[in-house]
Amino acid sequence: MDSAPTRVLIVDDDALVRAGLSMMLSNAEDLEVVADVADGAEVVPAVNQHRPDVVLMDIRMPRMDGLAATELLRSRRDPPEIIILTTFDTDDHIVRAMRAGASGFLLKHTPPPEIVRAIREVAAGEPMMSPAVLRKMMSYVAESGADPRQARARELLDRLSEGERAVAALVGRGRTNSEIGRELSLSVATVKAYVSRLLTKLELNNRVQIALLVHDAALDD
Repeated sequence: MDSAPTRVLIVDDDALVRAGLSMMLSNAEDLEVVADVADGAEVVPAVNQHRPDVVLMDIRMPRMDGLAATELLRSRRDPPEIIILTTFDTDDHIVRAMRAGASGFLLKHTPPPEIVRAIREVAAGEPMMSPAVLRKMMSYVAESGADPRQARARELLDRLSEGERAVAALVGRGRTNSEIGRELSLSVATVKAYVSRLLTKLELNNRVQIALLVHDAALDD
């Protein structure tokens, strides 16, 4: 029996963008657009009604922007995964989105197959960012090494066991679960268990936030 399709909510104030994304995603049999809304203020009611697995979120919208809506969603129990899909790729937008709990950050000129792949990856628990966005984020965090966040990040990471720190360091380098397993001679199931423990101990929402914490602490240097 085939698994249920990944349910997607589109959030963008441009009706043409919403229509275009809906049409594009309708060609993927394993994805289902369950609704689209025009503002961040409409996101919570839409999530309550339609229970999406993944939200494609614009940043600039008239009443509530996508970053505020992301923070609101990720504070809920069992929130959907969120991919920021925008024309704005400033360092501040990228890092704010990741710290808010977004699992992906893509630019609107990303080719359609890459957007589809990103939804699949994020739904499976893997973060997804455009290469240019990833470079910007890592550069931004590296340049803010003297930030007071570093001391806080190191304090949090000191809570971890040696094995947990090793897994966290590899998450910070962008390794997938299977890659971490190969490097540390662990099964994928064991790596997933480690990542779950990291999220609980560090009180984080997803592995992108683990990566940011690692970079804040300069653990991967």
